[in-house]
Amino acid sequence: MNKRDFIKRISLVGLSASPFFANLEKILSAAEHLSSEELAGDKDFWEKIRATYKLKPDYINLESGFYCLLPEDTLEHFITHVREVNYQGSYYMRNFRLENKERVAAKLADMAGCVPDELIITRNATESLDTVIGGVHWRKGDEAVLANQDYGAMRNMFLLVEKRYGVVRKVIDVPMHPKSDEEIVEAYASAITSRTRLLMVCHIINITGHILPIRKICDMAHKKGVDVMVDGAHAFGHFNFSINDLNCDYYGTSLHKWLSVPLGAGFLYVKKKNVPKIWPVFADVEREEFDILKLNHTGTHPAHTDLAIANAIDYHNMIGGERKEARLRYIQNYWTDKAREMDHVVLYTPKERHRSCGIATVGIKGMEPSDMGKTLMDKYKIYTAPIDGSGVHGCRISPNVFTSTQELDVLVKALRAMA
Repeated sequence: MNKRDFIKRISLVGLSASPFFANLEKILSAAEHLSSEELAGDKDFWEKIRATYKLKPDYINLESGFYCLLPEDTLEHFITHVREVNYQGSYYMRNFRLENKERVAAKLADMAGCVPDELIITRNATESLDTVIGGVHWRKGDEAVLANQDYGAMRNMFLLVEKRYGVVRKVIDVPMHPKSDEEIVEAYASAITSRTRLLMVCHIINITGHILPIRKICDMAHKKGVDVMVDGAHAFGHFNFSINDLNCDYYGTSLHKWLSVPLGAGFLYVKKKNVPKIWPVFADVEREEFDILKLNHTGTHPAHTDLAIANAIDYHNMIGGERKEARLRYIQNYWTDKAREMDHVVLYTPKERHRSCGIATVGIKGMEPSDMGKTLMDKYKIYTAPIDGSGVHGCRISPNVFTSTQELDVLVKALRAMA
């Protein structure tokens, strides 16, 4: 088999050969005349999308935020890639792995809104962002701005560089229910000094679902000469945006969350001019100064996972990013609008529609999050993620396109009874 035929055989867009794809195409064709907002509440349409997933019947899965299971189409392609790479063995790894990874990275860059030579495929958001935090040319006394609501792995990495290099951490609290974007921007601006080297900010806070005004924060920081690193672990594949429009310096995300890629996939974006600012985790001295691939040398990587990224993008594009975002926002507000009216119930997610999408976190006054999560699972068969820290005490609810409003009715009923 020659190289051209082999690459064709493991086509990155081979959805057209899939029976799931053909069925999805019919579903979408029938809904072409409807806008994303009109379609968001269309029960019949989303029941058909739900049917493209194999769901465990034992409980209602409202925890897509850690890892979102794959639709059957992506899963079948992933299994095919595993078999094909295994069949070819070292021959594939030596001859086709890097070229196909490059093609997938270019496809990711197109979806992300950046150029291919500014993006590398990683294993997850932690690897992506910690590569930057640990790779900055820190000097003793340099300062970094971050928030109490940031993800623990990155906060721990800043603790490490504090111990290792003498970096000073300036930790703020993000306003939970801000009156304006400017209130959030000012919270970060107030922590910046002449010694600030890097500002980290969540695109969407994982424990509350709060979407932050990234462009405004980046513009403010750049005026003060500070680089901005964005934690987009829960943003990519969740709602529409372009990295170029954000004007950030670094962006890291996981793909096994909202894009529904197999476990162990993410990406790191580094603005071209910033590549020389970062030391690689593992040495790769053969790369040029501005070559982002020098940050991607981590040894042998699961090549079949890389290939499945392309299939997940195709599935996402078939449904449509705008349709998906509108649906996720619709189902979040479907249950939170009801919960906000209940006594003894606390919502940790902003009420304004544009400040959140699919994720929201709810608590019951006087009830420990662990007890709340256990009760939801044991009594109501609802699986959630208890959150207890950084001012948040409740359960994170992160449904997905396969979640039905009937399932959310069970959640609302449970909250009312528990409250």
